[in-house]
Amino acid sequence: MSQKPKPSHGLAACPGCAEPLESGDRYCGACGYDLSAVPSAEAGADRPTVVIGTPVNWPDAPPREPGSLSTMTQHPNDLPGTDSGGRDLPTAEARSDGPTPPEPASAAPGGGSAAPSGDFELAAPDPRAAVRVDTGPAAEAVPVPVPAPAPAPEAAPAVTICVACRAGRVDTDGYCENCGHAQPRERDHMERELAGVAAVSDRGLRHHRNEDAFAVSSTTLPDGSPATLAIVCDGVSSATRPDEASAAAAEAAGASLLAALPRGTHPQQAMHEAIVAAAEAVNSLAEETGQDGAEQDPHRHRNAPACTIVGSVVASGLLVVGWVGDSRVYWVPDDRSAPPARLTEDDSWAAQMVAAGLMNEAEAYADERAHAITGWLGADSYELDPHTAAFKPDRSGVVVVCTDGLWNYAEAAEDMARVVPADAADRPLGAAQVLVGHALDGGGHDNITVALVPFTAAPQGAGSV
Repeated sequence: MSQKPKPSHGLAACPGCAEPLESGDRYCGACGYDLSAVPSAEAGADRPTVVIGTPVNWPDAPPREPGSLSTMTQHPNDLPGTDSGGRDLPTAEARSDGPTPPEPASAAPGGGSAAPSGDFELAAPDPRAAVRVDTGPAAEAVPVPVPAPAPAPEAAPAVTICVACRAGRVDTDGYCENCGHAQPRERDHMERELAGVAAVSDRGLRHHRNEDAFAVSSTTLPDGSPATLAIVCDGVSSATRPDEASAAAAEAAGASLLAALPRGTHPQQAMHEAIVAAAEAVNSLAEETGQDGAEQDPHRHRNAPACTIVGSVVASGLLVVGWVGDSRVYWVPDDRSAPPARLTEDDSWAAQMVAAGLMNEAEAYADERAHAITGWLGADSYELDPHTAAFKPDRSGVVVVCTDGLWNYAEAAEDMARVVPADAADRPLGAAQVLVGHALDGGGHDNITVALVPFTAAPQGAGSV
Protein backbone atom coordinates (compact mmCIF):
# COMPACT_ATOMS: atom_id res chain seq x y z
CA MET A 1 0.00 0.00 0.00
CA SER A 2 1.46 3.31 -1.02
CA GLN A 3 1.13 6.42 1.11
CA LYS A 4 0.97 9.93 -0.17
CA PRO A 5 3.15 12.46 1.57
CA LYS A 6 1.18 14.78 3.87
CA PRO A 7 1.39 18.34 2.56
CA SER A 8 2.58 20.99 4.89
CA HIS A 9 -0.10 23.61 5.58
CA GLY A 10 2.06 25.93 7.66
CA LEU A 11 -0.72 26.51 10.28
CA ALA A 12 -0.14 26.34 14.01
CA ALA A 13 -3.84 26.15 14.89
CA CYS A 14 -7.06 25.16 13.14
CA PRO A 15 -8.81 28.10 11.49
CA GLY A 16 -12.17 26.64 12.57
CA CYS A 17 -11.70 25.81 16.25
CA ALA A 18 -8.16 27.03 17.10
CA GLU A 19 -7.06 23.47 17.99
CA PRO A 20 -3.22 23.10 17.79
CA LEU A 21 -2.10 21.39 14.56
CA GLU A 22 0.93 19.49 13.37
CA SER A 23 2.58 20.28 10.13
CA GLY A 24 1.43 17.07 8.42
CA ASP A 25 -2.26 17.18 9.41
CA ARG A 26 -4.73 17.22 6.52
CA TYR A 27 -7.83 17.62 8.74
CA CYS A 28 -8.34 19.08 12.15
CA GLY A 29 -8.61 16.32 14.69
CA ALA A 30 -11.14 18.28 16.75
CA CYS A 31 -13.60 19.72 14.25
CA GLY A 32 -12.63 18.00 10.98
CA TYR A 33 -11.70 21.23 9.20
CA ASP A 34 -10.25 20.53 5.72
CA LEU A 35 -6.79 22.02 5.99
CA SER A 36 -6.04 21.45 2.29
CA ALA A 37 -8.51 24.25 1.45
CA VAL A 38 -6.48 26.78 3.41
CA PRO A 39 -4.25 28.86 1.13
CA SER A 40 -0.54 28.58 1.77
CA ALA A 41 0.92 31.18 4.09
CA GLU A 42 3.06 33.83 2.45
CA ALA A 43 6.08 35.41 3.95
CA GLY A 44 5.52 38.64 5.76
CA ALA A 45 3.00 39.83 8.29
CA ASP A 46 0.19 37.48 9.36
CA ARG A 47 -3.29 38.16 7.93
CA PRO A 48 -6.59 36.91 9.36
CA THR A 49 -8.16 34.09 7.41
CA VAL A 50 -11.70 35.42 8.03
CA VAL A 51 -12.37 39.14 7.67
CA ILE A 52 -13.98 40.35 10.94
CA GLY A 53 -14.54 43.99 10.12
CA THR A 54 -13.01 47.18 11.48
CA PRO A 55 -12.46 47.06 15.24
CA VAL A 56 -14.31 49.59 17.38
CA ASN A 57 -12.32 51.66 19.85
CA TRP A 58 -14.62 51.62 22.90
CA PRO A 59 -13.75 54.13 25.63
CA ASP A 60 -12.31 52.86 28.87
CA ALA A 61 -14.74 52.08 31.67
CA PRO A 62 -15.13 54.86 34.25
CA PRO A 63 -13.15 54.27 37.41
CA ARG A 64 -14.88 53.04 40.54
CA GLU A 65 -15.12 55.16 43.61
CA PRO A 66 -12.99 53.92 46.49
CA GLY A 67 -14.95 51.60 48.80
CA SER A 68 -17.93 51.47 46.48
CA LEU A 69 -19.31 48.51 44.56
CA SER A 70 -20.92 50.64 41.89
CA THR A 71 -19.58 52.32 38.82
CA MET A 72 -21.06 54.65 36.25
CA THR A 73 -22.28 52.88 33.14
CA GLN A 74 -22.11 54.47 29.73
CA HIS A 75 -24.89 54.08 27.18
CA PRO A 76 -24.78 54.41 23.41
CA ASN A 77 -26.35 57.86 23.46
CA ASP A 78 -23.65 59.06 25.86
CA LEU A 79 -21.09 58.78 23.07
CA PRO A 80 -20.63 61.52 20.44
CA GLY A 81 -21.71 60.65 16.93
CA THR A 82 -24.14 61.43 14.12
CA ASP A 83 -27.35 59.90 12.93
CA SER A 84 -28.11 58.66 9.39
CA GLY A 85 -28.82 62.23 8.30
CA GLY A 86 -25.47 63.54 9.54
CA ARG A 87 -26.96 65.37 12.56
CA ASP A 88 -25.35 65.19 15.98
CA LEU A 89 -26.86 62.61 18.24
CA PRO A 90 -28.44 63.96 21.41
CA THR A 91 -26.53 63.27 24.57
CA ALA A 92 -28.01 62.40 27.93
CA GLU A 93 -26.59 62.57 31.39
CA ALA A 94 -24.99 59.31 32.42
CA ARG A 95 -26.86 57.47 35.16
CA SER A 96 -26.17 54.55 37.44
CA ASP A 97 -28.08 51.33 36.77
CA GLY A 98 -27.25 49.91 40.15
CA PRO A 99 -24.25 48.47 41.91
CA THR A 100 -21.92 46.20 40.03
CA PRO A 101 -19.67 43.72 41.83
CA PRO A 102 -15.93 44.14 41.37
CA GLU A 103 -14.35 42.30 38.52
CA PRO A 104 -12.54 39.26 39.83
CA ALA A 105 -8.81 39.15 39.12
CA SER A 106 -7.82 36.34 36.80
CA ALA A 107 -5.21 34.01 38.23
CA ALA A 108 -1.92 34.25 36.32
CA PRO A 109 1.15 32.13 36.47
CA GLY A 110 3.39 33.39 39.17
CA GLY A 111 0.53 34.68 41.34
CA GLY A 112 0.14 38.01 39.49
CA SER A 113 -2.95 39.51 37.99
CA ALA A 114 -3.87 39.08 34.37
CA ALA A 115 -3.59 42.12 32.20
CA PRO A 116 -6.91 43.83 31.50
CA SER A 117 -8.45 42.76 28.18
CA GLY A 118 -9.95 46.16 27.42
CA ASP A 119 -13.45 44.62 26.88
CA PHE A 120 -16.52 45.32 29.04
CA GLU A 121 -17.54 42.20 30.91
CA LEU A 122 -21.17 41.77 32.00
CA ALA A 123 -21.27 40.99 35.68
CA ALA A 124 -24.03 38.98 37.33
CA PRO A 125 -26.66 41.14 39.07
CA ASP A 126 -25.90 41.84 42.73
CA PRO A 127 -28.89 41.15 44.99
CA ARG A 128 -27.71 44.02 47.19
CA ALA A 129 -28.79 46.38 44.42
CA ALA A 130 -32.32 46.14 45.74
CA VAL A 131 -31.34 47.65 49.10
CA ARG A 132 -28.96 50.34 47.93
CA VAL A 133 -31.22 53.35 47.35
CA ASP A 134 -30.20 56.89 46.60
CA THR A 135 -31.27 58.93 49.64
CA GLY A 136 -31.80 62.21 47.87
CA PRO A 137 -34.78 64.49 48.52
CA ALA A 138 -38.01 62.74 47.76
CA ALA A 139 -39.74 63.96 44.65
CA GLU A 140 -43.18 65.42 45.15
CA ALA A 141 -45.84 62.97 44.15
CA VAL A 142 -47.78 64.12 41.12
CA PRO A 143 -51.35 62.85 41.04
CA VAL A 144 -52.00 60.78 37.94
CA PRO A 145 -55.55 60.90 36.63
CA VAL A 146 -57.18 57.49 36.75
CA PRO A 147 -59.02 56.72 33.54
CA ALA A 148 -62.70 55.92 33.90
CA PRO A 149 -63.36 52.20 33.75
CA ALA A 150 -64.35 51.03 30.34
CA PRO A 151 -67.96 49.89 30.08
CA ALA A 152 -68.33 46.19 30.54
CA PRO A 153 -68.73 44.44 27.22
CA GLU A 154 -72.17 43.14 26.52
CA ALA A 155 -72.53 39.47 27.24
CA ALA A 156 -72.47 37.36 24.14
CA PRO A 157 -75.90 35.92 23.33
CA ALA A 158 -76.36 32.38 24.51
CA VAL A 159 -75.80 29.86 21.76
CA THR A 160 -78.67 27.45 21.28
CA ILE A 161 -77.77 23.98 20.01
CA CYS A 162 -80.09 22.12 17.65
CA VAL A 163 -82.26 19.50 19.34
CA ALA A 164 -82.10 17.31 16.23
CA CYS A 165 -78.42 17.06 15.22
CA ARG A 166 -77.00 18.23 18.58
CA ALA A 167 -74.22 20.01 16.68
CA GLY A 168 -75.53 22.99 14.73
CA ARG A 169 -76.26 26.43 16.09
CA VAL A 170 -79.84 27.70 15.98
CA ASP A 171 -80.22 30.88 13.95
CA THR A 172 -82.49 33.76 14.90
CA ASP A 173 -85.20 32.41 12.59
CA GLY A 174 -85.50 29.27 14.73
CA TYR A 175 -83.81 26.87 12.30
CA CYS A 176 -80.56 24.94 12.69
CA GLU A 177 -77.66 26.29 10.60
CA ASN A 178 -76.31 22.76 10.23
CA CYS A 179 -79.26 20.49 9.43
CA GLY A 180 -82.04 23.04 8.85
CA HIS A 181 -84.31 21.47 11.48
CA ALA A 182 -86.98 23.77 12.91
CA GLN A 183 -86.50 24.14 16.64
CA PRO A 184 -89.25 23.71 19.23
CA ARG A 185 -90.99 26.90 20.21
CA GLU A 186 -92.70 27.72 23.47
CA ARG A 187 -96.13 26.88 22.11
CA ASP A 188 -95.06 23.63 20.48
CA HIS A 189 -95.87 21.82 23.71
CA MET A 190 -97.60 23.40 26.70
CA GLU A 191 -98.85 21.90 29.93
CA ARG A 192 -100.59 23.36 32.95
CA GLU A 193 -102.15 21.88 36.04
CA LEU A 194 -104.19 23.61 38.74
CA ALA A 195 -106.40 22.32 41.50
CA GLY A 196 -109.28 20.61 39.71
CA VAL A 197 -108.15 21.17 36.11
CA ALA A 198 -105.25 20.35 33.76
CA ALA A 199 -104.50 20.98 30.08
CA VAL A 200 -101.95 19.88 27.50
CA SER A 201 -101.38 21.30 24.00
CA ASP A 202 -99.02 19.92 21.36
CA ARG A 203 -98.03 20.99 17.84
CA GLY A 204 -98.54 17.49 16.48
CA LEU A 205 -96.45 15.79 13.81
CA ARG A 206 -97.51 17.54 10.61
CA HIS A 207 -97.97 21.25 11.38
CA HIS A 208 -95.04 23.66 11.52
CA ARG A 209 -96.52 25.54 14.49
CA ASN A 210 -99.14 25.15 17.19
CA GLU A 211 -102.24 27.20 16.37
CA ASP A 212 -104.18 25.96 19.41
CA ALA A 213 -104.40 27.78 22.74
CA PHE A 214 -106.03 27.17 26.09
CA ALA A 215 -106.82 28.92 29.36
CA VAL A 216 -107.53 27.08 32.60
CA SER A 217 -108.23 28.62 35.95
CA SER A 218 -110.28 28.44 39.13
CA THR A 219 -112.10 31.02 41.20
CA THR A 220 -114.77 31.23 43.88
CA LEU A 221 -118.45 32.11 43.69
CA PRO A 222 -120.02 34.68 46.03
CA ASP A 223 -121.02 31.87 48.43
CA GLY A 224 -117.38 30.75 48.67
CA SER A 225 -117.82 27.56 46.64
CA PRO A 226 -115.18 26.81 43.98
CA ALA A 227 -115.61 27.23 40.25
CA THR A 228 -113.30 25.72 37.66
CA LEU A 229 -113.10 26.79 34.04
CA ALA A 230 -111.37 25.56 30.88
CA ILE A 231 -111.23 27.29 27.50
CA VAL A 232 -109.78 25.67 24.36
CA CYS A 233 -109.37 27.51 21.02
CA ASP A 234 -108.30 26.21 17.60
CA GLY A 235 -106.89 28.67 15.04
CA VAL A 236 -108.33 28.46 11.51
CA SER A 237 -105.29 27.54 9.41
CA SER A 238 -106.62 29.14 6.21
CA ALA A 239 -106.90 32.52 7.97
CA THR A 240 -104.22 35.08 8.72
CA ARG A 241 -102.34 34.71 12.04
CA PRO A 242 -104.45 31.85 13.39
CA ASP A 243 -102.07 31.29 16.29
CA GLU A 244 -102.58 34.87 17.46
CA ALA A 245 -106.35 34.54 17.08
CA SER A 246 -106.57 31.45 19.29
CA ALA A 247 -104.30 32.97 21.93
CA ALA A 248 -106.29 36.21 22.03
CA ALA A 249 -109.61 34.38 22.24
CA ALA A 250 -108.50 32.04 25.04
CA GLU A 251 -107.08 34.88 27.09
CA ALA A 252 -110.14 37.11 26.66
CA ALA A 253 -112.65 34.35 27.44
CA GLY A 254 -110.74 33.22 30.52
CA ALA A 255 -110.47 36.78 31.83
CA SER A 256 -114.19 37.38 31.24
CA LEU A 257 -115.18 34.28 33.22
CA LEU A 258 -112.85 35.14 36.08
CA ALA A 259 -114.45 38.57 36.28
CA ALA A 260 -118.09 37.43 35.97
CA LEU A 261 -118.30 34.33 38.17
CA PRO A 262 -117.18 35.95 41.45
CA ARG A 263 -119.80 38.65 40.89
CA GLY A 264 -122.56 36.04 40.99
CA THR A 265 -123.29 35.95 37.24
CA HIS A 266 -124.99 32.69 36.30
CA PRO A 267 -122.36 30.37 34.77
CA GLN A 268 -124.34 29.95 31.54
CA GLN A 269 -124.68 33.71 31.10
CA ALA A 270 -121.02 34.14 32.02
CA MET A 271 -120.07 31.62 29.33
CA HIS A 272 -122.08 33.52 26.71
CA GLU A 273 -120.39 36.78 27.68
CA ALA A 274 -116.99 35.09 27.57
CA ILE A 275 -117.52 33.94 23.99
CA VAL A 276 -118.58 37.45 22.99
CA ALA A 277 -115.46 38.88 24.63
CA ALA A 278 -113.32 36.33 22.78
CA ALA A 279 -114.93 37.30 19.47
CA GLU A 280 -114.17 40.96 20.08
CA ALA A 281 -110.56 40.15 20.86
CA VAL A 282 -110.19 38.26 17.58
CA ASN A 283 -111.95 41.00 15.63
CA SER A 284 -109.49 43.55 16.99
CA LEU A 285 -106.64 41.64 15.37
CA ALA A 286 -108.11 42.34 11.93
CA GLU A 287 -107.98 46.08 12.67
CA GLU A 288 -104.27 46.00 13.41
CA THR A 289 -102.02 47.01 10.50
CA GLY A 290 -98.33 46.83 9.93
CA GLN A 291 -98.00 43.20 10.90
CA ASP A 292 -96.62 40.45 8.64
CA GLY A 293 -96.44 42.88 5.72
CA ALA A 294 -100.16 43.23 4.97
CA GLU A 295 -99.83 46.92 4.17
CA GLN A 296 -97.00 46.24 1.75
CA ASP A 297 -99.14 44.04 -0.49
CA PRO A 298 -102.64 45.52 -0.50
CA HIS A 299 -103.72 43.50 -3.56
CA ARG A 300 -103.13 40.16 -1.89
CA HIS A 301 -106.25 38.56 -0.45
CA ARG A 302 -105.88 37.89 3.25
CA ASN A 303 -108.54 36.36 5.46
CA ALA A 304 -109.09 37.97 8.83
CA PRO A 305 -107.67 36.12 11.85
CA ALA A 306 -110.11 33.44 12.99
CA CYS A 307 -110.47 30.55 15.43
CA THR A 308 -112.99 28.26 17.08
CA ILE A 309 -113.73 28.20 20.81
CA VAL A 310 -115.11 25.71 23.31
CA GLY A 311 -115.26 25.96 27.08
CA SER A 312 -116.67 24.52 30.25
CA VAL A 313 -117.42 25.76 33.75
CA VAL A 314 -117.93 23.44 36.73
CA ALA A 315 -119.56 25.24 39.66
CA SER A 316 -122.06 24.29 42.40
CA GLY A 317 -122.88 20.91 40.89
CA LEU A 318 -123.56 22.49 37.50
CA LEU A 319 -121.69 21.77 34.25
CA VAL A 320 -121.95 24.57 31.68
CA VAL A 321 -120.48 24.36 28.18
CA GLY A 322 -120.24 26.90 25.37
CA TRP A 323 -118.80 26.80 21.86
CA VAL A 324 -118.54 28.20 18.35
CA GLY A 325 -116.98 25.94 15.73
CA ASP A 326 -116.06 22.27 15.78
CA SER A 327 -114.09 21.86 19.01
CA ARG A 328 -115.92 19.59 21.46
CA VAL A 329 -116.79 18.72 25.05
CA TYR A 330 -117.26 15.09 26.15
CA TRP A 331 -118.62 13.73 29.40
CA VAL A 332 -116.95 10.55 30.67
CA PRO A 333 -118.35 9.15 33.97
CA ASP A 334 -116.04 7.54 36.48
CA ASP A 335 -118.28 4.50 36.38
CA ARG A 336 -117.51 3.27 32.90
CA SER A 337 -120.61 1.12 32.90
CA ALA A 338 -122.62 4.35 32.65
CA PRO A 339 -122.94 5.86 29.17
CA PRO A 340 -120.61 8.69 28.10
CA ALA A 341 -121.90 11.60 26.05
CA ARG A 342 -120.85 14.33 23.67
CA LEU A 343 -122.16 17.65 24.96
CA THR A 344 -121.60 19.90 21.89
CA GLU A 345 -122.73 19.97 18.27
CA ASP A 346 -120.25 20.96 15.59
CA ASP A 347 -120.60 24.06 13.45
CA SER A 348 -119.44 22.14 10.40
CA TRP A 349 -120.54 20.99 6.98
CA ALA A 350 -120.86 17.38 8.14
CA ALA A 351 -123.05 18.31 11.10
CA GLN A 352 -125.33 20.34 8.82
CA MET A 353 -125.68 17.41 6.43
CA VAL A 354 -126.64 15.09 9.28
CA ALA A 355 -129.03 17.62 10.82
CA ALA A 356 -130.75 18.10 7.45
CA GLY A 357 -131.14 14.33 7.00
CA LEU A 358 -129.13 14.36 3.78
CA MET A 359 -126.42 11.98 5.07
CA ASN A 360 -125.87 9.75 8.03
CA GLU A 361 -123.00 10.56 10.37
CA ALA A 362 -120.61 8.00 8.87
CA GLU A 363 -121.17 9.26 5.34
CA ALA A 364 -120.92 12.91 6.31
CA TYR A 365 -117.63 12.61 8.19
CA ALA A 366 -116.13 10.46 5.44
CA ASP A 367 -116.58 13.33 2.98
CA GLU A 368 -113.59 15.60 2.32
CA ARG A 369 -115.76 18.59 3.21
CA ALA A 370 -116.65 17.19 6.63
CA HIS A 371 -114.44 19.54 8.68
CA ALA A 372 -115.29 22.72 6.81
CA ILE A 373 -116.58 24.89 9.62
CA THR A 374 -119.71 27.01 9.37
CA GLY A 375 -119.16 29.00 12.54
CA TRP A 376 -116.04 30.71 13.92
CA LEU A 377 -114.76 33.78 15.71
CA GLY A 378 -113.38 36.45 13.38
CA ALA A 379 -114.15 39.68 11.61
CA ASP A 380 -115.27 37.86 8.48
CA SER A 381 -117.69 35.46 10.21
CA TYR A 382 -121.27 35.76 9.00
CA GLU A 383 -122.74 36.33 12.45
CA LEU A 384 -121.78 35.44 16.00
CA ASP A 385 -124.04 32.71 17.39
CA PRO A 386 -122.61 31.43 20.68
CA HIS A 387 -123.97 28.06 21.78
CA THR A 388 -124.33 27.36 25.50
CA ALA A 389 -125.83 24.47 27.46
CA ALA A 390 -126.10 23.54 31.13
CA PHE A 391 -126.09 20.04 32.63
CA LYS A 392 -126.40 18.62 36.14
CA PRO A 393 -124.82 15.16 36.14
CA ASP A 394 -126.00 12.71 38.81
CA ARG A 395 -122.64 11.01 39.11
CA SER A 396 -118.97 11.92 39.19
CA GLY A 397 -116.90 11.93 36.06
CA VAL A 398 -114.49 13.98 34.00
CA VAL A 399 -115.16 16.69 31.43
CA VAL A 400 -113.01 16.44 28.27
CA VAL A 401 -112.63 19.78 26.42
CA CYS A 402 -110.66 19.30 23.19
CA THR A 403 -109.93 20.33 19.61
CA ASP A 404 -110.44 18.11 16.59
CA GLY A 405 -106.75 17.22 16.74
CA LEU A 406 -107.78 14.79 19.49
CA TRP A 407 -111.35 13.81 18.70
CA ASN A 408 -110.43 12.87 15.13
CA TYR A 409 -108.80 9.81 16.76
CA ALA A 410 -111.68 9.18 19.22
CA GLU A 411 -114.75 10.63 17.55
CA ALA A 412 -117.65 8.85 19.22
CA ALA A 413 -118.30 9.31 22.92
CA GLU A 414 -117.67 5.60 23.49
CA ASP A 415 -114.31 5.87 21.72
CA MET A 416 -113.32 8.84 23.88
CA ALA A 417 -114.34 6.99 27.06
CA ARG A 418 -112.12 4.07 26.08
CA VAL A 419 -108.98 6.23 25.72
CA VAL A 420 -109.53 8.36 28.82
CA PRO A 421 -107.54 6.74 31.68
CA ALA A 422 -109.59 5.32 34.54
CA ASP A 423 -107.80 7.57 37.06
CA ALA A 424 -108.36 10.77 35.06
CA ALA A 425 -110.34 12.38 37.90
CA ASP A 426 -107.45 11.83 40.32
CA ARG A 427 -104.60 12.56 37.88
CA PRO A 428 -105.97 14.98 35.25
CA LEU A 429 -102.57 16.09 33.95
CA GLY A 430 -101.35 12.54 33.44
CA ALA A 431 -104.61 11.65 31.71
CA ALA A 432 -104.32 14.68 29.41
CA GLN A 433 -100.80 13.60 28.50
CA VAL A 434 -102.11 10.12 27.68
CA LEU A 435 -104.79 11.57 25.40
CA VAL A 436 -102.27 13.73 23.52
CA GLY A 437 -100.06 10.67 23.15
CA HIS A 438 -103.01 8.75 21.71
CA ALA A 439 -103.45 11.39 19.00
CA LEU A 440 -99.73 11.44 18.24
CA ASP A 441 -99.67 7.66 17.96
CA GLY A 442 -102.59 7.90 15.56
CA GLY A 443 -100.65 10.21 13.24
CA GLY A 444 -100.74 13.64 14.87
CA HIS A 445 -102.07 15.25 11.69
CA ASP A 446 -103.31 18.36 13.51
CA ASN A 447 -102.52 20.42 16.57
CA ILE A 448 -103.75 18.64 19.70
CA THR A 449 -105.21 20.34 22.77
CA VAL A 450 -107.18 18.83 25.61
CA ALA A 451 -108.29 20.07 29.03
CA LEU A 452 -109.68 17.74 31.70
CA VAL A 453 -111.97 19.00 34.47
CA PRO A 454 -112.95 16.45 37.14
CA PHE A 455 -116.61 16.73 38.21
CA THR A 456 -117.77 15.58 41.63
CA ALA A 457 -121.52 15.08 41.91
CA ALA A 458 -123.33 16.38 44.96
CA PRO A 459 -124.93 13.69 47.15
CA GLN A 460 -128.42 14.96 46.39
CA GLY A 461 -127.70 15.43 42.67
CA ALA A 462 -130.62 14.86 40.35
CA GLY A 463 -131.03 14.74 36.65
CA SER A 464 -128.95 13.02 34.05
CA VAL A 465 -126.77 13.94 31.17
